[in-house]
Amino acid sequence: MNRLRSALWLPLFEELADPRAVARLAADAEEAGWDGCFVWDQLSWREPVRQVADPWITLAAIATATERIRLGPMMSVLPRRRPAKVARESASLDRLSDGRLTLGVGLGSDRFAGELSKTGEELDDRRRGRMLDESLQILTAAWSGEPVRHRGEHYTVDGITFLPRPVQRPGVPVWGAGFPGNAKPIRRAARLDGFFPANLEHPDQLAEVVASLTELRHGEMASYDIAVALPLGVDPAPYARAGATWWLPELDPGIRLDAVRGVLRDGPAM
Repeated sequence: MNRLRSALWLPLFEELADPRAVARLAADAEEAGWDGCFVWDQLSWREPVRQVADPWITLAAIATATERIRLGPMMSVLPRRRPAKVARESASLDRLSDGRLTLGVGLGSDRFAGELSKTGEELDDRRRGRMLDESLQILTAAWSGEPVRHRGEHYTVDGITFLPRPVQRPGVPVWGAGFPGNAKPIRRAARLDGFFPANLEHPDQLAEVVASLTELRHGEMASYDIAVALPLGVDPAPYARAGATWWLPELDPGIRLDAVRGVLRDGPAM
């Protein structure tokens, strides 16, 4: 069975919309033996949530308050972000954290808060998928430190060199998110450094995903990460046996600081 690492996964709403408070939580998590602190990347959420923090500013605060734990947005909707800007942000944050950034990416959805429709973003899933793939190409090129020359369907980067490079080489690890039954996100994730399956209902689902990824990656899974988010109280051990390498306890949007501290006191998994 894999050694299962544990990370907080914080919705940056209400009491968690204060980057300083979240940075203190991350420092406490590090001291308590947790392995990571990841944050939601949302512009808005449904009522009664009203206060929302920016993930990149919050992650910078976490980076300066911690020394060991991994951190990152989980996950960032790249189709609503400019890839050149993300290239700069990610490299700077990786350097600020001394090489501890993991970038979670996905298509996103309009179903939870209407973020895409309310800001005029692309609503077609297939088109956002192409935008995501193109963004990933630009990020990989940018992190190389070589001049980026990209003219695609959605983005242009004409001869920009993105220096300084991230600390991590060849670049920041990227985890792709997606639903277990959808083949396209799994194929995309097989080309990346990890997979974050959404809405898992049973360890057998995860075992099927891991089998598919193992086949797509020709058995090269030693350094590959599988992150699972599970409701509080669900035993992560069966998921570790199915191939999970990270466990993220699910926290409700709008959760209070005291409740997160309670999760911290319960300690990391396994």
